[in-house]
Amino acid sequence: MKLKKKAKIALLVPTSMGVRITPLQGQPVHCSSLFQMQATSAETNVASVSSYLGLPVRVLTAFVKGSPIARFIKDNLASRHMEYEGPEIEQGGPWGYRHQFNIADSGLGSRGPRVWNDRAGEVGRQLNAKDFDLDRIFGKEGVQIVHLSGLIGALSPETSRFCLEIARTAKRNGSKISFDLNYRASFWVNREKELSKIFREIASLSDILVGNEEDFQLCLGMKGPDAGGKDLQAKIDGFKEMIERVRKEYPQASVFGTTLRQVIDTNHHLWGAILRTPEGWQVVQPREIAVTDRIGGGDGFVGGLLYAILRGWEPEKWIQFGWACGALATTLLTDYGQPADEDQIWSIWKGNARVQR
Repeated sequence: MKLKKKAKIALLVPTSMGVRITPLQGQPVHCSSLFQMQATSAETNVASVSSYLGLPVRVLTAFVKGSPIARFIKDNLASRHMEYEGPEIEQGGPWGYRHQFNIADSGLGSRGPRVWNDRAGEVGRQLNAKDFDLDRIFGKEGVQIVHLSGLIGALSPETSRFCLEIARTAKRNGSKISFDLNYRASFWVNREKELSKIFREIASLSDILVGNEEDFQLCLGMKGPDAGGKDLQAKIDGFKEMIERVRKEYPQASVFGTTLRQVIDTNHHLWGAILRTPEGWQVVQPREIAVTDRIGGGDGFVGGLLYAILRGWEPEKWIQFGWACGALATTLLTDYGQPADEDQIWSIWKGNARVQR
């Protein structure tokens, strides 16, 4: 994949930032009095792989002016080596704007995870292209890849138009576009016709499309897999058939991917991936991984995939690095991967968990 050579920004992500609070030691929310808090968003989860491994990343978002939560988020992004820019919006009193809260029970053993999203009054829903100089960002500074997610794309009518304008501007300026469809039924209520049109246009501009069977069916209206169920090979074959249909509908895209997950119990999964590139199919058959917290594994996969593309590696390594970054993310208490270096990721891929001194 040919990337823009003269670019200040390797990876750009528009997002709505919030905080995630999780009980300690894998306990349920309703049984807990002690919680860990972290800054979070699906899009910055993806970008963390590149930022921790030294590539220039920028976040486009919005903040509540004077909010200690906004300060917490800014400090966290800086600690992840990410630049950020965006408007400071007045809270407007106690019932005004705020950053979203994501309340997560990670689960343990036979008890599955539960996540509760509290997004009323979310400041990121106000994101608007007029608050950013997109011509400067994409034209003068330059962006190699912009990553868009269906979560920010469907968050509000404003963010939907914001993502569409970013995609159009990126295309005009020669930046590559990655789009993780990330369908969420609650975001689409009473907006199906509007969002379907917007998602299809963004997909028509994208170079990289990521999603599971449901994402492609419900976001883009594609016919689903012809096979599936619990048989793994049938599921893989069915996904391949569906992607071939997607490729005909969206011929400008050259990379299509998804992850494969089978849950043994909360802390033990079988983890795999499928990738379609111009060179053909790449498949990682599911392998057992240990899981501390499953949230963010898919974002880790996309983050590793984009990093590998940005580094100019061969497509065979794209899926390998993506798979291993997803596996890394599930071992951490944060919902994003924090790789120490590339060697750590390649050790995970090779199954080498021996101590390094």
